[in-house]
Amino acid sequence: MRMNEITYEDAAPVEGYGPGFFRVSGQVHEGPMLLWARGKASWGGLSDADSLLTLAGHVDVLFVGVGAEMAYLPGALRSALDEAGLGVEVMTSPSACRTYNVLLSEGRRVALAVLPV
Repeated sequence: MRMNEITYEDAAPVEGYGPGFFRVSGQVHEGPMLLWARGKASWGGLSDADSLLTLAGHVDVLFVGVGAEMAYLPGALRSALDEAGLGVEVMTSPSACRTYNVLLSEGRRVALAVLPV
């Protein structure tokens, strides 16, 4: 099996996560987080549509990690994201982190909004 080192250029992948936190660029971020190729910010959770809407036109897909168990997005949030033309994939937070990292390594325009496990 051939192993290749993954490079992310200027982007920051999720390096790890645990109860209530995420690790990005060697720093621990506690609580919900919004991450994209050029930045990181706190996120207000599923009631904070405004933070996510700022990504419209800048990313092709937003991965939303809803915690340890799968859940649906609130209807108002889903509608707002759809109206803005933002592609959204909802999954558990661990899956969202992994998927974000893979597509980020491919140079894709992706973002991650994630609730801690």
